[in-house]
Amino acid sequence: MMYKKLLKYALPALLPLSMSSVLAQQAPADAPTLSAEEKAQAKKIYFERCAGCHGVLRKGATGKNLEPHWSKKAKDGSIQEGGTLKLGQNRLEKIIGYGTEGGMVNFDDILTKEEISLMAKYIQNTPDVPPEYSFKDTLESWKVIVPVDKRPTKQMNPFNLKNMFSVTLRDTGEVALIDGDTKEIRSIVKTGYAVHISRLSKSGRYVYVIGRDGRLSLIDLWMEKPAVVAEVKVGFDARSVDTSKFKGYDDKYAIAGSYWPPQYVIMDGDTLKPLKVVSTRGMTVDGEYHPEPRVASIVSSEIKPEWVVNIKETGQILLVDYSDIKNLKTTTIESAKFLHDGGWDASKRYFLVAANASNKIAAVDTKVGKLAALIDVAKLPHPGRGANFVHPKYGPVWATGHLGADVVTLISTPSDDKKFAKYKEHNWKVVQEMKHVPGNLFVKTHPKSKHFWADSPQNPEKDLAESVAVWDMADLSKPTKIINVAKDSGLPETKATKRAVHPEYSADGKEVWISLWGGKADQSAIVVYDDATLKVKKVITDPKMITPTGKFNVYNTQHDIY
Repeated sequence: MMYKKLLKYALPALLPLSMSSVLAQQAPADAPTLSAEEKAQAKKIYFERCAGCHGVLRKGATGKNLEPHWSKKAKDGSIQEGGTLKLGQNRLEKIIGYGTEGGMVNFDDILTKEEISLMAKYIQNTPDVPPEYSFKDTLESWKVIVPVDKRPTKQMNPFNLKNMFSVTLRDTGEVALIDGDTKEIRSIVKTGYAVHISRLSKSGRYVYVIGRDGRLSLIDLWMEKPAVVAEVKVGFDARSVDTSKFKGYDDKYAIAGSYWPPQYVIMDGDTLKPLKVVSTRGMTVDGEYHPEPRVASIVSSEIKPEWVVNIKETGQILLVDYSDIKNLKTTTIESAKFLHDGGWDASKRYFLVAANASNKIAAVDTKVGKLAALIDVAKLPHPGRGANFVHPKYGPVWATGHLGADVVTLISTPSDDKKFAKYKEHNWKVVQEMKHVPGNLFVKTHPKSKHFWADSPQNPEKDLAESVAVWDMADLSKPTKIINVAKDSGLPETKATKRAVHPEYSADGKEVWISLWGGKADQSAIVVYDDATLKVKKVITDPKMITPTGKFNVYNTQHDIY
């Protein structure tokens, strides 16, 4: 009953059609015509493949503006005009098919020629405005599957939960819980479509996973077979979730942010019961109103009862104080557009986030509640959580890769440790750019590792998209090794690109797991490397593991080790 009202919105396959049927907009006179069936198909593809970068309203963020017509004021005061209609059908098909050096992936091995042609037509039409999603809607979607008093009071399975991996199975709407010791799948849990991130409770017991369809699932790792114990739909499109981690508020609350509608939801931590919905619509750092300021990423402070909530289109960073939910206090910090992903520095005092359209990294001092720095970096930074390590010349640094540039950027970060005082002059400066290739999504290292890993799955060249680069910490001037993960997997060679994505360490820092993301009909894999030797230890190819992408080690995610 609680899902009856939302049924036509709930399934990813139906989501785009249902959203558009409410507020369909009239197409420009010169736009290609689409049948109802073609439009429904295109909406589904756009939601699954395009909306994350270009926005539901297609106004752009990480990706370009995809409206039929647009105009903007340039720095010199002139008016610039453009749009998909100006680019035309043939040019759009080439861009969609072959990708761009700016970080857009090639879709010629993901979509058929007919689908590419359809998408080129679709984006020349005016985007539809989706419906809103109220607190009442959120509450009606809430479901407790296993009440708190019916859950285990202790761990009921023999698994080493510290080394468990929560693995997104993108195209099946599932999460695979894989034992890091045995490499066996312990449970496959039905979740939302294309889970964007898995976050751990402060206690390490619960996994919070958020799907791109707005479905938030709470997985209890203590059960004999870990399973979902509560769920709620926080919107139609979402990316971020975390819990309350400040002492005394351990897992009391959870928060999830939506792309559409642009808002965040505060919930009970152990049941996901919605408590408050807060809109993020408002003014950008440039002083203009934006109708779709999406919640890009959320992290939880351990030095204050606060969440750091990053609003993509406005360039505003919110410090949300959850000590009094009824009388919510929020500090708004101006940074730059468009905010995306980020992570903590080694001290966990400073949060660094990519403003990728501005080619900047914003650093927030969460202790004083102010912007610490706004650092110019190369084109389209995309750090994921970033990576922390001690540079042999510059001391503590935080690293980000780039979608649109051929470098990994290292930024000096402050430290209260007296042994690092001599590096203070470098703080919040770019101290090195490590040579890489465009199309990087994630960088990773570990306190017990001597290596640094970076992928490049968005690179349009097949060989580069299927490979990762590894540096020796003692010499960061060039990669020690370029590893073709697809070849190491032993899987049959296909025309379609098997993208090597998201390096993730085991809890002890001795292994690195890399997803090999093939097409939905192709065999995918996770390739496990020995971090010391850079040799393959295991290839996980269970038939149930379809299109694995993000992998989140329980211990490392729980303690923000990256």
